Amino acid sequence: MSDTTSQTTQPFAVIQTGGKQYKVAVGDVITIEKLAAEMNEGDKVAFEQVSVLDDGKTTTLGAPFIDGAKVQGTLEDQGRGKKLHILRFRSKSNWHRRLGHRQAFMKVKITSLK
Repeated sequence: MSDTTSQTTQPFAVIQTGGKQYKVAVGDVITIEKLAAEMNEGDKVAFEQVSVLDDGKTTTLGAPFIDGAKVQGTLEDQGRGKKLHILRFRSKSNWHRRLGHRQAFMKVKITSLK
């Protein structure tokens, strides 16, 4: 029982935004850090910092980014994440401080890889 199927993969790209890298394909929904521009749901989002682009047959690597490559998506949702509680404490001095933080996020659905 030998499997002789050819290995073709779904096209994907590796993009960089918010200081992080994401592997994306068409139809994926990713949660990224909020972008600086004011946007509404349904707006187009373009990522031009593409490090890897794979079309299923060939792979293109950037150094550090691929010139002319672009990944496009649409903004589906934006909001703030779950609250994180930070407790700062110094022993033997009766000092403590409790802080909270909610990180802003955007959900983007990937529509095309170019």
